[in-house]
Amino acid sequence: NDGPNSLHGGTNGFDKVVWTVEKAEVTRRGPELKLSYLSPNGDNGYPGDLHVTATYTLLARKNALRLVFRATTDQDTVINLTAHSYFNLTGHGTILHDLVMIPADKFTPVDSTLIPTGELEPVAGTPFDFRKPTPVGARITEDNQQLKYCGGYDLNWVIDKPPGKLGLAGRVYDPITGRVLSVYSNQPGVQFYTGNFLNGTMTGKGGWVYQFRDALTLEPQHFPDSPNHPGFPSTELKPGQTYTNVILYKFSVEKE
Repeated sequence: NDGPNSLHGGTNGFDKVVWTVEKAEVTRRGPELKLSYLSPNGDNGYPGDLHVTATYTLLARKNALRLVFRATTDQDTVINLTAHSYFNLTGHGTILHDLVMIPADKFTPVDSTLIPTGELEPVAGTPFDFRKPTPVGARITEDNQQLKYCGGYDLNWVIDKPPGKLGLAGRVYDPITGRVLSVYSNQPGVQFYTGNFLNGTMTGKGGWVYQFRDALTLEPQHFPDSPNHPGFPSTELKPGQTYTNVILYKFSVEKE
């Protein structure tokens, strides 16, 4: 569905299907919604009946929203789920002033079709060094081939943390409002995207029409195209195994 490649799970990705509500209740942690979906064998070209659940829990005492994906299969398959949630901490308008921090020494460069080459490149000395809080717009227009391929930022960073452990994947600070978004995950990578393809066709809260770079995403995930790169962490799922992706969005306010 993206030339020769499969993007967002295929033509009929999980964002385009109707999920079943398994439960909606208030737990001791907070309000919780559990959704499920069965992706049948051959769906979008992937093998196996894949049973997936997505559980959202509002952790009010922690000012956080937790999302947990789990999946099982009856055949060997591959899986790499994430949440493509857009954020604008100001509320509306450009995100170029936001300060982003990504705890990653390396990223996965892409080719002209935005598919990773299989290499892991150091961020040091490049526009992709967000190890310290940096305005989104500080280097986004630099003469860099990766930025040209993506039209801005739309790459996967290799998170500096132990495999499978929950840790910080990225942080966004809005100097206008003081709002802070911290994203935690157990995944090895995070896709940072700056809304380069937003073009006025998406309407959000208050009727706001989102334009070029009016929102950003931090998408915890395995590295894209992992099945074709043996050096990347595996996305293979076998019968008897359970895939788990934990994403925690924590919100706070910080004064300069």
